[in-house]
Amino acid sequence: MLNEALRLIRAYHDLTQTQLSYELGVSNSFLSEIESGKKIPSLDLLGKYSTRFDIPVSSMLFFSENLEKSRTTDNLRLGVARKAIELLDWVSKTSKRSVTGV
Repeated sequence: MLNEALRLIRAYHDLTQTQLSYELGVSNSFLSEIESGKKIPSLDLLGKYSTRFDIPVSSMLFFSENLEKSRTTDNLRLGVARKAIELLDWVSKTSKRSVTGV
């Protein structure tokens, strides 16, 4: 889920993968693999995201926790994480529509 959270953070700030990869000092293909879940970002890279977007690393990691489905509190946290990602996705789509007038 971390990969999706990172993608949505980038999209919310209206940055392309190319723009963000340049700012973070990584290749575009590496960033693409991270966002697609094929690679896991290092703590150093998460620190760069944290600095760039002014978001604590702990908040980004919240989305990637492996939660046990059998525990009620874990299910609640998973539900909250999914809703937060849905909200970020909605905001990124809404902001693009308002910019393009669609």
